[in-house]
Amino acid sequence: MREAIILAGGLGTRLRSAVPDLPKCMAPVGGRPFLAHVIEHWKKGGITRFIFSLGYMHEVIEAYLQTLDVTYTCVVEDQPLGTGGAIQAATRAATTDNLLVTNGDTLFMVDAQALGRYHREKAALVTLALKPMQDFDRYGLVKLDGEGRVKTFEEKKAVRDGLINGGVYVLTKQALTGTAPFSFEKDYLEPQVAGGRFFGYVSNAYFIDIGIPEDYNRAQKELL
Repeated sequence: MREAIILAGGLGTRLRSAVPDLPKCMAPVGGRPFLAHVIEHWKKGGITRFIFSLGYMHEVIEAYLQTLDVTYTCVVEDQPLGTGGAIQAATRAATTDNLLVTNGDTLFMVDAQALGRYHREKAALVTLALKPMQDFDRYGLVKLDGEGRVKTFEEKKAVRDGLINGGVYVLTKQALTGTAPFSFEKDYLEPQVAGGRFFGYVSNAYFIDIGIPEDYNRAQKELL
């Protein structure tokens, strides 16, 4: 795995009370933008080129990226494309066939190279990095069969323990078809799960999603 798409075009409405004047991925955590933590982890994991999918307040993110020692390109949405449309547009700027995709406001510290190997071994169309969690109701549930194929996606509900979608994927460059705007999860993954080429890679690596103030505040302590 050498190339990653970082989705950083969201409005971040749930975090506005804590960070009113910045894109969500630029919210300061431990003295620097959360996006810096995301980039740092994937660079350490072997990613050498980034494609940033941008929209809301893209100028702020672009200005910050110019200060970093990182190889990247930016794809800016003229209008909202949805997560699926944003990924689809970003793949056109890719130079490799298998791409890591993640969100700029989520950090799931999986091993990029192990995830990539699993993706290739399974001949998967899309591989989802899944996090085991206990006592949650904020995330939907993902269920696998005995070979690691994704069987079902279940809606958010109170769950004692299970696997959640950690927001990190590996997909082939040609995987997405469709007309934007569309949701990667709702309009692509869920309707096509019966095809049997979506696999889950389970990892208990560190996970944080700063999408709500409570977890944003937790990140301040955990990412020092």
